[in-house]
Amino acid sequence: MSEADGEHLELSRADRRRAEARRVEEGAPQEGVAIFRPVERAVLVALHRTGTTSREVDASLDELELLVDTAGSETVGRIVQKRDQPDVATFVGSGKVAELRDLARSVSADAAIFDDELTPAQQRNLEERLGVKVLDRTIVILDIFAQHASSREGKGQVELAQLSYLLPRLRGWGQALSRQAGGRVAGGAGIGTRGPGETQLEVDRRKIMRRITKLQRDLAEFADTRRLKTKDRERHAVPVVALVGYTNAGKSTLLNRLTGADVLVADKLFATLDTTARRMALPDGRHAVATDTVGFVKKLPTQLVEAFKSTLEETLRADLLVHVVDASHPDVEAQILAVDRVLDEIGAGDMARLLVLNKADATDRDELAGLARTFPSAIVASAVTGEGIEALATAVAGRIPPDRRVVEALVPYEQAALVAQAHREGEVFKEEHRPEGTWLVANVERSAGDALAPFTVHGAWQAERPDNGDEPA
Repeated sequence: MSEADGEHLELSRADRRRAEARRVEEGAPQEGVAIFRPVERAVLVALHRTGTTSREVDASLDELELLVDTAGSETVGRIVQKRDQPDVATFVGSGKVAELRDLARSVSADAAIFDDELTPAQQRNLEERLGVKVLDRTIVILDIFAQHASSREGKGQVELAQLSYLLPRLRGWGQALSRQAGGRVAGGAGIGTRGPGETQLEVDRRKIMRRITKLQRDLAEFADTRRLKTKDRERHAVPVVALVGYTNAGKSTLLNRLTGADVLVADKLFATLDTTARRMALPDGRHAVATDTVGFVKKLPTQLVEAFKSTLEETLRADLLVHVVDASHPDVEAQILAVDRVLDEIGAGDMARLLVLNKADATDRDELAGLARTFPSAIVASAVTGEGIEALATAVAGRIPPDRRVVEALVPYEQAALVAQAHREGEVFKEEHRPEGTWLVANVERSAGDALAPFTVHGAWQAERPDNGDEPA
């Protein structure tokens, strides 16, 4: 390396931006000398199948490039092959494998990343023929999730997904991973081949299976805790509004705008993995719980859907799904379809839904008008500027049916706080002070009704408000 090379590293602009975030101190380097971790360079590979347009393939590769960038690597090339079905052995044809090998060498790539999930055999064959690390979209997404998981449950879900992906891909290399049991099973192969009775590969597989079982048990406990919290909300009749949508559509920013919360907001993919719940005031005086969870993406790995199923299934308990869409994205409809597919997969396809065209401030007005015509029932909003937020809150309140009923109760004077709650959370039609306590007839929400239940005169909710001023029968 020349003296000039020792002074600094010649990096591309993209390299410098990412390497700056990875700069590390090693000992006490000379003043002005920056030491960087190398940035992995990758070539992206995709199939152009029959029935798919070039625009769709390019959009999918653009998203994969963004995923690769989020994971901390740099894209240095792309290859697309037109083919009806993937090759069983190498995903792409043998000619394309040779072309990919030459491209990887010419751009000094460290990895080839495929836009679809590879089988273990395809991955192994490609690594042998290309001489570089071979990855797929699934492992890139899993890597990003691993970087962003912060809670115990989130980390456990990601680890479970990673191990589920890894298990069928375990393979042994060399003698160290293929020593068999001793005695007659060893077949007289010589000293060093007699072992405890199973290959190292089998030991690794057994360890992973044990770890998967433990993670599943731990995640089940988290799910039980969440169900208890959900039952508590249901007991108090607190409506739940679940924010769902494509990753980086602005769900966390919208949650902050609607609830005044301070949830992490970042302009990157999968910034939020853990479910966040915040209290939201509705324009009609009621309150709801707004929840935000992991965003979706096209070709979301099956392992992640399974691992995060207990979290995603929180949407099934919501009274309303608010589908947040990035209106500034060039492929809005494809993102909407991708979210719809995941919602169908977890059983939420038929739930009440409100579409929000978010990021109106960053969208061309003509394009925004076109989207509004395509989705006439959608709310146009900007979580950043506040545009359309009042209309959104009103629409949410209108989609959540009021859970208010008429109740008659005789409340002891020592429970006067319940009378105050009835006035605060409902409408009191009649009220009398009697020797036994305060008698009242009121139209209240279920939370107040549950509190008044021990003191109800008839012991049941009245279905409707009385038309006249008489006491309920």
